Amino acid sequence: MSHPDFATCDLCDTHKNSSDGSFRVLPPAFRDYGKRIKFSGIVTTVKCFEDNTLVKAALDTPGDGRVLVVDGGASLRRALVGGNLGAAGARNGWAGIVVDGCVRDSAELAACDLGIRALGLMPLPTEKRNEGQRDVAVQIQGVWVRPGDWLYADEDGIVVTAAPV
Repeated sequence: MSHPDFATCDLCDTHKNSSDGSFRVLPPAFRDYGKRIKFSGIVTTVKCFEDNTLVKAALDTPGDGRVLVVDGGASLRRALVGGNLGAAGARNGWAGIVVDGCVRDSAELAACDLGIRALGLMPLPTEKRNEGQRDVAVQIQGVWVRPGDWLYADEDGIVVTAAPV
């Protein structure tokens, strides 16, 4: 399902005058941690705060080329994805993971064949409280992302569209 022939700059050129909210650009707050720099797919969401129980549950299921967008509340205090979850995502066919929060095990994540974007690194793991929501609209750095949207990420940034481009 991934479309490797896109460029986010070209998508922005095409949609720069879009005003209906169907084309959105995430702020340049994210760093690359996975093996794939360029990835795209249909969005699935998890909303959680310093508890990655639902992130693990999602990545343990078939990804079918989708992108998991994790609204971690931009917390820099706990890592929501580490090497084990990155490996599970790659093994289960996810195209990528975008975390509005932190990740850990950077060397292990770099070996995972999927895209991984996050705000930063934090070695401290999460608490497991079985809290959070799955497949709900989330705000990532002030930008709305909804289940079923399409996410495109490359060297220049991350864009989200209501329909495939």
